[in-house]
Amino acid sequence: MFLLNQNPNYRKPLDPVDAETLGVKAAEEVERYLAHRENHAPTPLHSLPALAVELGVGAIHIKDEGSRLGLGSFKALGGSYTVIRLVLEEAGRQLGRIVDIAELRTPEVRAIASGMTFACATDGNHGRSVAQGAQLVGARAAIFVHSGVSDERVAAIARFGAQMIRAEGTYDDSVAEAARVAAEKGWIVVSDTSWPGYERIPGLVMQGYTAMVREALRQLPERPTHVFVQAGVGGVAAAVAGHLALSLGNLRPTFVVVDPARAACLFETARAGHPVKIDHGEPTVMAMLECYEPSLVAWRVLSRVADAFMTVDEEDAIAAMNCLARPVGNDPAIVAGESGGAGLAGLIRAAADPRIRVALNLDEASRVFVINTEGATDPERYTELVGMRPDAVATNAEGADA
Repeated sequence: MFLLNQNPNYRKPLDPVDAETLGVKAAEEVERYLAHRENHAPTPLHSLPALAVELGVGAIHIKDEGSRLGLGSFKALGGSYTVIRLVLEEAGRQLGRIVDIAELRTPEVRAIASGMTFACATDGNHGRSVAQGAQLVGARAAIFVHSGVSDERVAAIARFGAQMIRAEGTYDDSVAEAARVAAEKGWIVVSDTSWPGYERIPGLVMQGYTAMVREALRQLPERPTHVFVQAGVGGVAAAVAGHLALSLGNLRPTFVVVDPARAACLFETARAGHPVKIDHGEPTVMAMLECYEPSLVAWRVLSRVADAFMTVDEEDAIAAMNCLARPVGNDPAIVAGESGGAGLAGLIRAAADPRIRVALNLDEASRVFVINTEGATDPERYTELVGMRPDAVATNAEGADA
């Protein structure tokens, strides 16, 4: 399914709060925070010239978030950054002065952090980031996971010392349960989705993602003309689209939001013209994107700066994983998890549809940017879907680089 943005707010300026959250100054501050992380390094940007020829576009560049801060996904930028911000703010309140990131490991700050517990719901990646951030500052983490989260992903979060809590139902149900329990116990909810009255913290999570866009803009040889980004509740899509709009202005690229067909809450929200909660159906293989209600903050941004919304099917996502694992020509091999290649899957589907190509002005001169949002965060599932272990794909990639 494909839909151009028909919202009355389309192309209107961002809400001032969102403009401040996602602007250049905020992104520079995120990068300053990252500079204090011991394992921080910019993630690579790869060119896929052979695939570009195959799809009939001028260039394809993919930002590979599979190595981000040792967590395997872009989510590492959001949850941990927010936890650090909130700890420093609380330290500032208790100490009666501004506390900067350089003081994060001081005894005074760690003593304050030790009395704080951060909670969230997760499909896997966001919870890992919150747990890592809590461990880094000496705080506690309580992570809620629904029944669809694999044991392997649960173990990957628990290794950071987090308390793991299983919740019945879907991701959205686990969000509600995390909020309920946190309210009872006085925990701080660090959610990547927002609801009425709860917007600042999800905004900080989105703000963390802008560092990825800053890196990409420095790495790209030319400004992109088209960007395809996958969406769950919409946080990363809104962060990327919003920052590009604010930093590039009238030169910003055409931005396409890509949803799983089985969890297309943003597509249906765009079609309705307002946030909608869709029915839970058969689970999607794109587990990190299996969300049935959009983030209100993300929708507020995307209603203004997204140009189109589309869906991809299960086989599209699996084909994109395999396309990146077994590249055409001399393109590099890339390990992309089930959700990681969904943006590329959107491009592949759009490029094959003459109607969509015309609607997006997608042609042989187009320079397309996509993001591999996660590596093989569940290696066994990856092996099942690709027929190769992720380490074997990575070895092939290293061999090609050599």
